Amino acid sequence: MIDRIWHGWTMPADADEYERLLREEILPSFANADNEGYRGARLLRRESDADGDDEEVEFVTILRFDSIESVREFAGEEYREAHVPDAAREVLKRYDDRARHYEVREEREYPADDS
Repeated sequence: MIDRIWHGWTMPADADEYERLLREEILPSFANADNEGYRGARLLRRESDADGDDEEVEFVTILRFDSIESVREFAGEEYREAHVPDAAREVLKRYDDRARHYEVREEREYPADDS
């Protein structure tokens, strides 16, 4: 299993629109693409922190694939390069120009404590 991790930042005023694009357009388009090795996505959002960093809102997308070959099928031979749709570029302040790929070595989930 491979996780493809990428970061993008918006101005606070653009954060909700970027999240909407991701939820309603961009991530669903990945699921609808013809790639049997794509296994889903996780979206993370970080607002300003205790240090007063309120100039930007950070987003992290984590896409999950069966293999690096599935990543290549998704992103092409230059699979390390970020693929940022034009609509997203309009609301992003900045973003990583490359995605990073990690081999998932272990994953654990624990049930919630119902007590």
